[in-house]
This record gives sequence, C-alpha cells and structure tokens, in this order.
Amino acid sequence: MDNAATTPMSPKVIDVITNEMTTDFGNASSTYEIGRTARHAIDQARTKIANVINAEDNEIVFTSGGSESNNTAIFGVAHSRRSIGKRIITTKIEHPSVLEPMKQLEREGYEVIYLDVDQNGRISLADLKANLTPETILVSIMAVNNEIGTINPLEAIGEVVAGSNAYFHVDAVQGLGNIELDVQKMQIDFLSSSAHKINGPKFLGFLYENKKAKLPPLILGGEQETKRRAGTENVPAIAGFGEAVSEIAAVDKMQLQSKYHHFQELILNELEQAKIKYEINGGFDEQFSHHVLNLRLNGISTIVLQTNLDLAGFAVSGGSACTAGSLEPSHVLKACFGAESPRVTESIRISFGRYTTEDEVKKFAKQLAKIASKLQ
Repeated sequence: MDNAATTPMSPKVIDVITNEMTTDFGNASSTYEIGRTARHAIDQARTKIANVINAEDNEIVFTSGGSESNNTAIFGVAHSRRSIGKRIITTKIEHPSVLEPMKQLEREGYEVIYLDVDQNGRISLADLKANLTPETILVSIMAVNNEIGTINPLEAIGEVVAGSNAYFHVDAVQGLGNIELDVQKMQIDFLSSSAHKINGPKFLGFLYENKKAKLPPLILGGEQETKRRAGTENVPAIAGFGEAVSEIAAVDKMQLQSKYHHFQELILNELEQAKIKYEINGGFDEQFSHHVLNLRLNGISTIVLQTNLDLAGFAVSGGSACTAGSLEPSHVLKACFGAESPRVTESIRISFGRYTTEDEVKKFAKQLAKIASKLQ
C-alpha cells in the first residue's frame, strides 16, 4: 500500500532488461556493431518517452532518477541565467529533491519565493502572478503532490509563466502514468520523471529539456547524451524504461483513476462501518490523483499506526519515502494545515499502483479498521 514510494517491476520490463543483459553488452558510444545495437536500444526508448509527453527525441536526457533530473534543471537554470536575475518561485510542498536545491541556491545568494498552499495543497494563480517579476528566471511546480495527490493545473500555470522571463519546470515523478502530460500544450520547459514509479527499474529517470532552453550539464566527462549527461548509459535499464512507458501509455488514465477511486471508497467504507474517526488530507474529487489517499486517524500517532500495520504485513508511509528515515513531521501537511495541527502527527499515506488488487485493498481496509478501533 505504498506505491507512491516505489512500484514492482512489470514482468515485461524484467524480460526486456534480462534480454538486454544477456544478448547486448555493447557500449552505446562505440561505433562497431555491438555498440550500434546498444545505441539502437537507447534510441528506441528515447522515442517512446518523447512520444508519451509530446516532445522531440533529442529533448529527452536519461539520468539516474527524478532527483538528478530536478537538480539538473534547477541548478542548470539558476547558474546559466543569473545575469537575467536571481529570483525563483516554487511551492512549500515540493519534493525534497526540489526544496533542498532551493535552499542551496538561497545560500548562494538567490531569492527563492515559496508559494503558500491551501488545505487542498493548491497554490493561488493570482499569488503566482503577483510574484513574477522580470528578474524571475525559474518557476518549479510539481505535477502531482506525492503525499496528498493534489493535481496542479499545469496548463493554467504554464500560460502564466509563458508571459514572463521565467522557465517552467515540472517535477512529474508522481504525474507520469497517473495523468496525461503534454509539454507543448502545458508550455513546460523542463520536466523530470523516474522509472521506478511506473513499474520500471530503479536508479533511472529522464529530464525533458526544451530544445530552445540550453542547460549546462550537471555531470561532466564524456559526450554521452549529446554532451548533456556524461557517463556510460545503463542500456538494459533504459530499454526497460522504454517498455514501462509504452505499457503505461496504453493504459486509459481515466479508467485507472476510477479504479483507484474505488479502492479509496472501499477503505473509507470499512472505516465508517467500524465507526473509526478519520479525516481526509487533501481531497476526494477529480482535482486529486486517486492513487494517493492520505488519512488522519484521530488520536493515533503516525509511527504507532505504521508500526502496527507493518507487523500485520502492510506497508504505508508517513510522508515522502525520501524522508521516511526522519522523525520530522510531513512538511506537506504542515504547509496545508499548520505545524500545530494534529493531522501532522496522526496521518498516513496509502497509495495504489497498477498491480494493486481489490482483494489486497479489502484485506488492508479490514486490518486498518481493526487496528484503528483498538488504538482509538
């Protein structure tokens, strides 16, 4: 029940990776046949990814994951455009791989504006417009929040940013596979994503770079990825990523969201039947990706509930998996409800994936209600 943290690899992805590992060991930078074979596998994957977000092949750069993609976009824009200005806009509920680079840029003398969000995790477009100045060089806003599922109005945000000097960066790690993404329609300049969130391999991602926006590489060395990201490519994993993207592209996103919404209802109905006191963090309508359900179970601490569920064989999160080792409360819930709200210390994140079954959800819901009934 923690698919927002990671997903199991698709059987077909495993087959593709295994085949590449056993039949194709060439270095994609080599000019002889086995090198060309490896290059072809990478090119195919790049095309599949470009197609799914309506980009061009040469605008896709493979990285080690969403964090590297976010860092590359943020530091790249900041350092290459400092002559224009040193003002950046983001939100208070971004992923740590966006917020930590922002803190570093502040230490370097940049001005970072952290937009407030309402209790649904949504920014005000008027607030965004009011903070855009000629010196603003970057706006970084995620597609889907990883803790409460808020879907940001990317097309409307893109329209606002397009009228300014700023580039528009989107962390789409939770968006790819759950909502439709179109970098042209949404006027996105940079978009980050990660393979392991869509049933692909870990330690692999991509960064979409609008061909009109030239970034300096974050990693220097060889001339891989047309000199934009040095390092010998992980051909088997990239081929697997291409397969994962092809599979998710074939899935009807509305049907997928409908299935997840049904899963949410199964859990909430079970809690209501057991007379469990709970509150939904975020929302339950079409402005939220239903693969995430963030719940406060009144009076039960996050860590106690997580521990009891873990002992019962169920994995849930208390926030972002990237900060799960920390005892710090969720920065997302603090931004939405205030640091003193009991929701900050009494909430869990439940999240579904393509392979989550109704039977699994029903078993989980019964166990959650049983544990909550005892603890409340």
